[in-house]
Amino acid sequence: MATLQSDTAEVRDIEAAALPTRFARGWHCLGLARELGDGKPHTVNAFGQKLVVFRAADGGLHVLDGYCRHMGGDLSQGEVKGNEIACPFHDWRWGGDGRCKQIPYSRRVPKLARTAAWPTLEQDGMLFVWNDPEKEAPPADVTIPRIEGATSDNWTDWHWYTTVVNTNCREIIDNVVDMAHFFYIHGGLPTSFKNVFEGYVATQYYTSAARPDLGLAADGPPILGTTSVASYYGPSFMIDDLTYHYEHGDQRTVLLNCHYPINEHSFVLQYGIIVEKSESVPEEVAMQMATGLGDFVKLGFEQDVAIWRNKARIDNPLLCEEDGPVYQLRRWYEQFYVDAADVAPDMVDRFEFEIDTTRPREAWMKEVEANIAAKRKPKLVGFTG
Repeated sequence: MATLQSDTAEVRDIEAAALPTRFARGWHCLGLARELGDGKPHTVNAFGQKLVVFRAADGGLHVLDGYCRHMGGDLSQGEVKGNEIACPFHDWRWGGDGRCKQIPYSRRVPKLARTAAWPTLEQDGMLFVWNDPEKEAPPADVTIPRIEGATSDNWTDWHWYTTVVNTNCREIIDNVVDMAHFFYIHGGLPTSFKNVFEGYVATQYYTSAARPDLGLAADGPPILGTTSVASYYGPSFMIDDLTYHYEHGDQRTVLLNCHYPINEHSFVLQYGIIVEKSESVPEEVAMQMATGLGDFVKLGFEQDVAIWRNKARIDNPLLCEEDGPVYQLRRWYEQFYVDAADVAPDMVDRFEFEIDTTRPREAWMKEVEANIAAKRKPKLVGFTG
C-alpha cells in the first residue's frame, strides 16, 4: 500500500515565544472620569494587580495600590473620607500621594507608612494612569493629545463601551496594519491604506467605499464611504478622526479604541464615540447618531473579539505584499516593553508604508458582484480601526 509523504522541510511552523512578564510603559486609559470619580472607591484590576481609584474632596482623582500596607485590607472596599481613602480594616487614611495621613487610634503615623501612588492624568472626560516597570515619571514629551470636541458643546458626550478580552493585548495592535480584514471582518471596501510610525505614535490612514451588497450600516441613510486617520499614542490609546460620508454631506466623529492589560492573558477593551452637532444635526439627533454609530462600531469589535479569542498567537506570520508592515509595527510596539535605555533607533525612526489597493479591490468587487447576482447579503458588521 502506498503512503503519502509530505516534505516537512517546506512546512512553516508557527512560532510563539512566552508572553511578556512586564506590562507596557505608557499612558493607559482606565475609563470615563465621571464613572470613576463619583465619590466612591473603585476597583481596577490592571497590570497584574489590584488598584483603587477615588476622587478626593479637593477634586483630585487618584490611583493607589489596592491593598493597605498595614494589614492588607482592600482599600476599594473602604470609604473616601475627605481627601483620603480609609481602609475598611483599621481606618488608616491614605492620601493620593501614597502617604498615610492619619491613623485615628494612634498618636503618630509611622514615617515609612507609604504605598504606591500611580501618576494620573484627567483629560477630555477620561482618567489615564502611567505605567512604567522602571518606576520613572512620564516624560514631558510623551503625551495624549487633546481631542477636538471632547469638551465642546458642539459635540455630543462620550458614548462608551467596555468588555474583557481573554488574550494578550498585542493581538489588538496588529489591526493597525491589517488592511484586508476591513473587507472580510468589517464589510468595508478599502480604497487607500497607509501606515506611518514615528516615535511613540503609530498612524493608520484609511479610506473606504460603500459595498452595494451590504445593507445599511445603522438606522438611517446609507453610508457612502469613510475617511479615517487613526493614531495610537503609546501602546494602548488610539484616537480615530473618523468621517462618514453620506449623500447629504459628511458627518464628523471621533472614535476611541483603548485598552489596559489585566494580566498577560487578558485585557479590558474600551471604545467610545462622539459626534459633531450642526444646524442640520441638533443635539438630540446627534446623540442618537452617536448611539447608532457606536452600536455599529460595537458590531465590528465583537467580530474582532471573536477572532482574537480563537486565533493562535503567531510571532512569525507568513505574509503577502498586501498584508502590510506587520513586523515593523511589532518592532515599533516593542519599545514599550524594554527599558527606556534599550529603545533602539529602528523602534522609533520614521517609517512609512502604503499598500496599493488596486488588485485587492478588483478581486473584492468580483465577490461583491457575485453576492449581488446570487442575492447573497453578507452579515453586516461595524467599522473598527
